[in-house]
Amino acid sequence: MAAAVLELIALAWFLVCWIGYSEYSRRRAGSRPCLSNTLDLYREDWMRYMIRRENRISDASVVGNLERNGAFFASSCLLILAGIITALGYTQEVMEVFAALPFGTVPSREIWELRLVTLLLVFVYAFFKFTWSMRLYNFVAVLIGSAPSPEDGKTSPAAREAFAVSAARVCNQAGDAFNLGLRSYYYALAVVTWFIHPLFCIVASTWVVYVLYRREFRSVALEALRSGKVFEEPEKPA
Repeated sequence: MAAAVLELIALAWFLVCWIGYSEYSRRRAGSRPCLSNTLDLYREDWMRYMIRRENRISDASVVGNLERNGAFFASSCLLILAGIITALGYTQEVMEVFAALPFGTVPSREIWELRLVTLLLVFVYAFFKFTWSMRLYNFVAVLIGSAPSPEDGKTSPAAREAFAVSAARVCNQAGDAFNLGLRSYYYALAVVTWFIHPLFCIVASTWVVYVLYRREFRSVALEALRSGKVFEEPEKPA
């Protein structure tokens, strides 16, 4: 009974760390610098420069590379999901193999399947985030193709600024979706430690939150991004 309670505590703590940190980082990004909102500023700057360029091949190439990154991780998710589903079909055999390992502590079949289903759901979530990111980058590519030409005298400065901000918002959503998908891989590692012992899962979930927080809000990369560029002010309509 105590072992089953510990398993449920591990699952509950994992969910608290995953959902809680996602909500915390979203709210915190509204009041202090972080990687997410700093890159949002860079993307807005990118779109403003893009509508000034006649040749936009480099912009389309960057979007294509970003989309391929999402495609790679989405494909990886499918392969991992196939492996997990296969493991669910051979639960008893997998448990016997795991029991032979030096560190293997095998729980009941129901708990084992709960662990596998939890891992399955993490990668399902990641797959949806990566595919949504790919689709949003497709939208960005369309927006780049439809951006007003710098020689187009019919488009007012206010309309150009509105287009750049709108394109940047779509690009920001694509980046956020990719980021959430990538975070899922971190949390999946915490779930993997659950197969060793539920206490390991509790520790690993806490460690993942700490790593994500350090990278998002206190990393050297963030300092470099914030200090390495003076963001251009939006053009004011004439």
